[in-house]
Amino acid sequence: MLRKLLFLGIASLPGPVLAEGPHLIIQRVALAGFTHHAAGLVWQQLREGDVLTLVRENTNPHDKLAVRVDWQGQALGYLPRTDNGAIARALDDGTPLRIRISRLREHPDPRRRIEVEISAELRQKP
Repeated sequence: MLRKLLFLGIASLPGPVLAEGPHLIIQRVALAGFTHHAAGLVWQQLREGDVLTLVRENTNPHDKLAVRVDWQGQALGYLPRTDNGAIARALDDGTPLRIRISRLREHPDPRRRIEVEISAELRQKP
């Protein structure tokens, strides 16, 4: 699964793909659900670089591949349905992933206000 994610990450990202430390950026995406969750309430406290938490919601009635994104225990939103499949499967497989806020911007479209970056740990062969 990690190989598939790494391929997807390398194939879909412009520019350098290595994150700080031994991680490879596999996805950059704008967060969905800004107006339906706590993102608007905590907007002034959010900072680029903040570490977030991926929460797999395999019992979500609206999307069987749903992945919620939390900040300090509060739901900010979800990975968009069109972009959550590989990440959901990686989480189901136990693949360690890291997510952080890569960009915050005041935008009239709330779906474009928070961009996140998901990376996978690069493991060296023993």
